[in-house]
Amino acid sequence: MVAFVIRRLIYGFFVLFGVLTLVFFIFNILPGDPARMMLGQRADQEAIDEINRELGLDKSLLYQYSLYLNDLSPISYHSTNPEYGSFYENEKFGGQIMVAAENFQVVLKAPYLRKSYQSKKKVSSILFESLPETSVLALASILFASALGILLGVLSALYRDSWVDKMLLLLATSGMALPSFFVGVLFAWLFGYVLSDWTGLNMSGSLYEVDDLGRGEYIQWSNLVLPAFTLGIRPLSVVLQLSRNSMLEVLSMDYVRTARAKGLTSRATLFTHALKNAMNPVVTAISGMFASLMAGAVFVEIIFSWKGIGWEIVNALEKYDLPIVMGAVLIIAVIFVVINILVDILYGVLDPRVRV
Repeated sequence: MVAFVIRRLIYGFFVLFGVLTLVFFIFNILPGDPARMMLGQRADQEAIDEINRELGLDKSLLYQYSLYLNDLSPISYHSTNPEYGSFYENEKFGGQIMVAAENFQVVLKAPYLRKSYQSKKKVSSILFESLPETSVLALASILFASALGILLGVLSALYRDSWVDKMLLLLATSGMALPSFFVGVLFAWLFGYVLSDWTGLNMSGSLYEVDDLGRGEYIQWSNLVLPAFTLGIRPLSVVLQLSRNSMLEVLSMDYVRTARAKGLTSRATLFTHALKNAMNPVVTAISGMFASLMAGAVFVEIIFSWKGIGWEIVNALEKYDLPIVMGAVLIIAVIFVVINILVDILYGVLDPRVRV
């Protein structure tokens, strides 16, 4: 088991290394001048040169890449010469100095995602402020998709080839085929505008709203309904089909027929034997969907003005604020890899055959 976990961790490390390398080179070949983005169009050349020196933009691409890896590394190497791009500043990097020599320092720190070109705030603080809203949205979506998808999938399997089964399969196919942005616009218009007097829902809004009297923020749970429902449509369809197919396979097993032959009621057979065994692949799939929902929430957050990571990404792209975009992609990649490693480990515990 230990060797299996180590293999998964090594796999996750190389995936993250590939992602951050790809992200760095893609965004650094894009046209644009980060220094002028930070200082404005009226900045003089001397100030622009100073920013380029500070960010290492006056160096070769490979040198910039080495600085980027050093910034992200939890154990980083820093020069004691202020003229070098790797010079250590406690206010900038934070952390704890582990080794202090005459020409260099080794520092234990949190990954440094650099600063926003526009607000000058640390990218990590900007993204971690919006991460909870995206997490809440993804969690609500996966709970909705899981509960309703399993229920409808089991129902579809029990009434196989009936009109109920056919209607549910049509629903699942439609949910898979319809793009999230189209469903979002449709739901926002229908339930947030046309039927708003009956639903009490808004076309847009975030989890935290500002009080009209300026007394601070409060949580508006009703704003979560439409975005979560929209984001959960596709995973609902997947869970429905997966639950149906898994249940049909289990119901055809010999031990289920034996249980029925011994006189167990249909309800006892379903809940005691069939359902528990049919849920193994479904639970594994649901676990991996959470990270995908966080990555796929961009369009939904924009449509409903939900101020999560997707909202920050689009705003940063409009302003050419590349550090925020790069940081958001890396955070989503880390979440995706960590969740998949945990799911692999859990599946290895449940089924020892996958460890081989």
